Amino acid sequence: MVVIPDDPQWMAIATLVDAIQQVAHPFTGERQYYDQLLDAIGDAQLVLIGEASHGTHEFYQHRAELTKRLIQEKGFVAVAVEADFPNADRVDRFVRGVSNDTTPMEALGEFQDFPQWMWRNVDVLHFVDWLQQYNDTRPSYSAKVGFYGLDLYSMYASMDAVLTYLEQVDPEAAKQARHRYACFDHAGEDSQSYGYAATTGLSSPCEDEAVNQLVELQRRMGEYTQQTDIAADSTLTADEFFYAEQNARLVKNAEAYYRSMFQGRENSWNVRDRHMAETLDHLVDHLQRQGKQPKIVLWAHNSHLGDARATDMKAAGEWNVGQLVRERYGHDAFLLGFTTYSGTVTAASHWGDPPEFKQVRPALPDSYEAIFHQVGLPQFWLDLRQNNSAILGLQIPRLERAIGVVYLPRSERRSHYFQAQLPAQFDVVIHLDDTHAVQPLDRPDSIEAGDHPPETFPSGL
Repeated sequence: MVVIPDDPQWMAIATLVDAIQQVAHPFTGERQYYDQLLDAIGDAQLVLIGEASHGTHEFYQHRAELTKRLIQEKGFVAVAVEADFPNADRVDRFVRGVSNDTTPMEALGEFQDFPQWMWRNVDVLHFVDWLQQYNDTRPSYSAKVGFYGLDLYSMYASMDAVLTYLEQVDPEAAKQARHRYACFDHAGEDSQSYGYAATTGLSSPCEDEAVNQLVELQRRMGEYTQQTDIAADSTLTADEFFYAEQNARLVKNAEAYYRSMFQGRENSWNVRDRHMAETLDHLVDHLQRQGKQPKIVLWAHNSHLGDARATDMKAAGEWNVGQLVRERYGHDAFLLGFTTYSGTVTAASHWGDPPEFKQVRPALPDSYEAIFHQVGLPQFWLDLRQNNSAILGLQIPRLERAIGVVYLPRSERRSHYFQAQLPAQFDVVIHLDDTHAVQPLDRPDSIEAGDHPPETFPSGL
C-alpha cells in the first residue's frame, strides 16, 4: 500500500520522528557522550544494561565501555552477568588474581556449552583483560571488582563446586553432601533428563536433598567463615563461603527450574528470572557484610532487564529481573536498553547449532526500531524519563525486536517481536542503527576470518 503524505498515521509518525530529533543525544562512543550517560545514571546503585541480541558487537562494546566508567568514576564494585555462576566464578578468580589462569582466554575456559560465543567472544575477552589489569592497580583483594554469574543452567557443575569447597573445609560434611547429591545421578548429569524423569514419575524428585544441603551449609556459615586455612585474607574466606552457598542455592533453584519445564503449574521463565533476581539480592547482602557499598552493573538481554510489566509478558503472567529489581530497589535501579535497525548478528539457526553470521532484516514498519531509523542519526540515546512530546509519543505500545541466540529471519514477526511500552520498560534507550556481528573466540568453519562477515553472508549471493 502506498502511504500518502496526508495519511493520519504517516503524519503522526512524522511528527514523532521530528520530536525525537529535537531531544535525541548523539552517541558516537567518544568520551563526552559517555559523560552524558553517566550524568543520566546519577546516583543509581544498580545499573542494568541490556542488549537486543546475544550476538551484536556494538552492544557488548558500549556496555563494556560504560561499565569501565562506572567502575572508575562511580565506585561500582561488581559486574553480574547472564551466565552460569561456576563459569563466571573462574573469571572472577582470574580478574582478582587468585587463580592459576594466566590469560583471559584461559579464564573463559568454562564457557564450553551452547552458546559459547555469548561469553567466549572478542569483546568479553577484552573486558576481562581490562578488568584484570584494573584490579592489579587496587591495593588489596577486598578492593578488587568482582565478576559474578546470575544464571542457573549449571546444576551439576554447581554440585561439584559445593563438594570441592566442603572437601577443603569439612570432609565429613562433604561425604554427607555427596550422599544427598547422589539422588541426581540417575540422569547422567543431563539436567533436562532429570527434570523429565522427576516430573513423569520415572524417578523421585531430589527437591528435599537440594534444600537440605543448602540449609545445612547456611547453618554452618559462622564455623566455615572463621576458618583461616583457605586464605589469610578474611574477605577471601568469606567469598569462598559465598561461592559455595550460591552454588548450593543454584542447585536448589535449578532443580525446580528443570522440573518446571515439564509442569504446567509454574512458568520456567519465572523460576529462572526469580533465581537471577535472588542471586542479585544475595550479592548485595554479601557486599554489604564486607563493608562495601553494593554498586553493581548487570549485563543481560533486554527481555530480562527491561520491566516486564511494560511488555506482553505481563499478560502472560511472567515477570523478569528488571521488574523484580524495580519493585525492590526503586530509584536506586537504572534500566538501560539497546535497539538496532539492521546489520549482522552472530546467532544459530537452531538450538545447539554452530554460530553463523546472519543478516539482520530491517525492522518492521510498526516497530520502535523503524521509528528510530527514521530519526536519521546513526547512533543516539534517549532519556525516557523526560516529560516531552517525544517520550509521550513513544508511550503508545509498539513492536520491539528481540534476538536471542537463535535468529529466524523467515519467521521474523512471530519469532522476534513483542509489544512493549518503551518509556515504562527502560529509563534510557540507546539506538544503534546499523550493527555488526560479535566475533566468537571459537570460529567454526562456517564463519570466515575478518573483522566482519561479507555482506552476502550467509546466502553467498
